[in-house]
Amino acid sequence: MTDKAQHLIAVIVLLLVGLISNAQNYTLSLIVLTEGTDLPLDNAQIAINPCSCGGVSNEAGRFSIELPQGEYTLTVNYIGFAQEAFNVSLKESKIITVKLRPQEEQLSEVIVRAKQVLDNLESPQMGALELNAQELKKIPAAIGEFDVLRGMTLLAGVNNAGELSNGLSVRGGSLDQNLLLYDYAPVFNPTHLFGLFSVFTPEAVSSVDLYRANIPARFGGRTTSVLDVKVKNPYTNKFKLSGGVGLVSSRLSMETPLIQDKLMVSIGGRVGFTDFLLPLFSERLKNTKANFQDATMKLLYLPSEKDQVSFTGFYTKDFYQLDLITKIQNINSESNQYDFRTLNGTLNWTHSFNNDVNLRNIFVASDYKPRTIFPEQGNDNDIEFVSGINYLSFVSELSNIVNDKVDYYGGVQVNKYTIQPGNLDPGNGNSILPVDLGQENSYVFAGYGNLNWLLGERFKFSAGLRFNHFVFVGPYTQGYFNDITGELVGTTIFEKGAGVKTYNDLEPRLGLNYKVSEVTSIKASYARLNQYLQNVYNSTTPLPTSRWKTSDPNIVPQSSDAFGVGIYTGIEDNTIELGLEGYYRTSDNNLTYKPGADFFLQEYLERDIVQAEGKAYGVELSFRKPKGKFNGWFNYTWSRSLLKSQNEKLADRINNNQWYASDFDRPHVFNGTVNFEGDPYNTWSFNFTAQTGRPYTAANSVFKLEDLDIPIFLERNNARLRPYHRLDFSWKVSYSKKPNRKWKGDWIFTIYNVYGRRNPFNLYYTQRQGPEDANVFLGSPLGSYEISVLNSPLFALTYNFVFE
Repeated sequence: MTDKAQHLIAVIVLLLVGLISNAQNYTLSLIVLTEGTDLPLDNAQIAINPCSCGGVSNEAGRFSIELPQGEYTLTVNYIGFAQEAFNVSLKESKIITVKLRPQEEQLSEVIVRAKQVLDNLESPQMGALELNAQELKKIPAAIGEFDVLRGMTLLAGVNNAGELSNGLSVRGGSLDQNLLLYDYAPVFNPTHLFGLFSVFTPEAVSSVDLYRANIPARFGGRTTSVLDVKVKNPYTNKFKLSGGVGLVSSRLSMETPLIQDKLMVSIGGRVGFTDFLLPLFSERLKNTKANFQDATMKLLYLPSEKDQVSFTGFYTKDFYQLDLITKIQNINSESNQYDFRTLNGTLNWTHSFNNDVNLRNIFVASDYKPRTIFPEQGNDNDIEFVSGINYLSFVSELSNIVNDKVDYYGGVQVNKYTIQPGNLDPGNGNSILPVDLGQENSYVFAGYGNLNWLLGERFKFSAGLRFNHFVFVGPYTQGYFNDITGELVGTTIFEKGAGVKTYNDLEPRLGLNYKVSEVTSIKASYARLNQYLQNVYNSTTPLPTSRWKTSDPNIVPQSSDAFGVGIYTGIEDNTIELGLEGYYRTSDNNLTYKPGADFFLQEYLERDIVQAEGKAYGVELSFRKPKGKFNGWFNYTWSRSLLKSQNEKLADRINNNQWYASDFDRPHVFNGTVNFEGDPYNTWSFNFTAQTGRPYTAANSVFKLEDLDIPIFLERNNARLRPYHRLDFSWKVSYSKKPNRKWKGDWIFTIYNVYGRRNPFNLYYTQRQGPEDANVFLGSPLGSYEISVLNSPLFALTYNFVFE
């Protein structure tokens, strides 16, 4: 080869290398967040010049695009937020976090925004309420802390069973008919101290979504509602410390990058020592000891521009001691000690094929272990009762935004439940024998899909379908009983892993929205739901010894059909929303107890329960003003929640098979919250709630046995407690709003139950001891007395801080 030919080849090679180098594309990824809260912003508009290209962020706030090497100008816009523009020199693939600042100088911390007025008018989703952490912090709580569950009870259609209720009742449903999720993992006991606190680590909460009507098809397993609590993703490139110090509990959280733009972590925890607190509520709680703790950790890993992996760990523990309320024959004890523990883990991998198509895979493990301890008198032996739920789940879901009119998602889900009904360990004692109720195992295999479609300019619908295949497997012993005497007459034994019973259920979901005008829309909804796991108890609220039970050959899954219709309108340039919703729900196989039932250590639970028919209906009127110096909301609900047994055997009938009020029937409920943001440093908040008293079972007559008056109960929930009403107040004092200040803090002063209303929690019967009991038993010939938890105003002062 001649020298000229060699030189020519070398020049061509160099030219090709240069052309290839110049043609090299790199991936530019953006993560769009809200400044101050780090909440992701979906549908943020991204414009890129000089290529005149761009797009919108997905639900995780992420946007990716491939571009040639070069200089670019990016502009990010989102309604209600200040525009962000910046230059990028693209020489390699990179990830950029963009934080948008709300246009208002001070972020309005409205309590409920219900997805913003315009979004709610245009969405086919009915009964959906959304809150973020900033919004929840405004709600005055019992101990001066931001609290998820107490905030939810101020919303239309959401109640509890009283001051010490460990759960939520939504539109008349029971506590176990709500699916509570914390970063996709179920929470079976959502409260500390029977409801004084919720278990969710305050600093870790990002947002809360409550679904009460046409529940999205991705959710299943409960018949009334879904409360979906999300943990903040620690999108951060700097260290941040935050927390609070209060009279009862203290908390601390930290966020920091581990590998810049690749690996981040957030850790938050809370401890509470309340031995001194409960005796202030009631003299009957003077011997109570209590403490609790919870912690949340989240790791976020960004391995590539198209992948996001996160792991969430959650731990909560309660310990408290009460005077004896749960008795076991032959155990000599004066107190009960309760020990609850929850340990959850969630692994979430999301892959973006592009900005519109995303694949999400979620692995969940949840372990709940309640324990009851009976310290024996006269020795140091402890007798223990232990039960628990172990839950494993895998979900794979593909979502696609086809265009601005059509989007859909579909997926599969596999759940495994392992339930330990209860083990009684006598320890070193010999007064009782050990009891082991074995183990229950079941699986749920589900497939689901959901389509949202805008037809024309005014009509939009959301159609979903979910199919559940439930399998109950051995080991299991099925009992057969005499119809007349109730005695056990035979059994069938199923070996480990053997199929015992299956149930197949189809669940259609439908939401319709018709925009009558630019500011008014009419909605309608329908949802079919099934429930395979339930909590059985015969008290006002579940005790630690209450029984979790999956469906089996004798206990049929609960089911419900919910219908809804509503009208919504925006006024004052859509700064105020008015809403009117009506609903009607029928249900079957609701679990309740037979007269005189005792579930504790009961091997054949079906002997003590009744599966009742149910119906709930109501009307909810709401007013919401999200912005301005005066902001807040009001709502009024009229509703009924009724049950009816269908037993042929007279002794097993409840109210002679006639309709009766459920434990959560409260016909009239009013809630109101007003916030006044007087200046950048002071915010005052008031909330007021008033509602019909809860039903309880009153004695119909008395049976005299020597000197004892024994009440006789022939009907259930045939009377009501006095009406419940309460006023709360909070005052937040913030320090300097200088944006460059590293240390920021504020004081929050709260008064719970401002005018000291003595709201009754329950009514009990006991024997009179003499005239000195007159104030306690209210003059009843049966010796009835009311229990009130908070009899006076409760003051709290909390200091919150942020260092970054």
